[in-house]
Amino acid sequence: MPFQQGSARSRQRTVLLVGILVLLVALVLAVVLASVLTHGKPEESPKMLKWKDSGTTRNLQEVILGRCYNYIMARYPELGDKDCLKIWESLKHAFIYKNPCNITSEDYQPLMELASHPIPCNKSLFWSKTYDLVHRYTKSNQNFLTLEDTLLGYMADRVSWCGDPSAPGINYESCPKRSECESNPGSVFWKMASKMFAEAACGVVQVMLNGSLDAGAFRSSSIFGSIEIFNLNPDKVSAVHIWLMHDIGGPQSESCSGHSIKRLKSILEERNFTMTCEDNYRPVQLLQCVQNPDHMDCMPCSHTT
Repeated sequence: MPFQQGSARSRQRTVLLVGILVLLVALVLAVVLASVLTHGKPEESPKMLKWKDSGTTRNLQEVILGRCYNYIMARYPELGDKDCLKIWESLKHAFIYKNPCNITSEDYQPLMELASHPIPCNKSLFWSKTYDLVHRYTKSNQNFLTLEDTLLGYMADRVSWCGDPSAPGINYESCPKRSECESNPGSVFWKMASKMFAEAACGVVQVMLNGSLDAGAFRSSSIFGSIEIFNLNPDKVSAVHIWLMHDIGGPQSESCSGHSIKRLKSILEERNFTMTCEDNYRPVQLLQCVQNPDHMDCMPCSHTT
């Protein structure tokens, strides 16, 4: 009888152990199955923030590389030692997977160093609110260079980019405007590039301003008024020539004797620069008249001597 009781208890323990073992196996299988089912699926990323400006330019890499190679191979072959692939990688690392409102000058420093090149004396042409006119002029007159005619500016002109902390690291839908956050990729880039362009200027520099603006031709809040003017080196720059242009047929809101030009003159003189100002610099006005040959402002253009 004791033998039978011991045998029964032994069977109960065996059944219990088998049951526990089955349960453990089932749990392990469940974990493995869950892992297999979810393996390879990316973690859900938080939705990208919606900003007010246009998103990253599509095919940004191809655009930047194409412009870089065109600049150093076709336009300025003397810069052929520039490494366009390294320049692209440096730009990408400055913003990819980063919060587009937390970009710093340190992010762009490697890019600035890779893409910088000397600017010949007497060729620097600064501008404010005259984008189309100033670039039509530099295309027709190779004696002057704007920031957009340097390698850095040429690659980035009218191109946009910004990152996002979540995959894929680049936001193609929207990027922040300056009014949304000051430290966005575009603002930080252009401030640094503008500072470097101003620091490189030497000899006589030219500035093309818009005299048809109600707000005044010179604005302290502009890139020229807040960055470039304060990074010109008085030991390298001998004079600053202002070309105050008015739209053909447009308002002549300010002349060289206007208040904002007087303010600009005061700032330049305080920094020991000599300044001259000319209303409607004739070579640039002739370029304006190409598109407005019959306008009264352009009538002298049709006269021959």
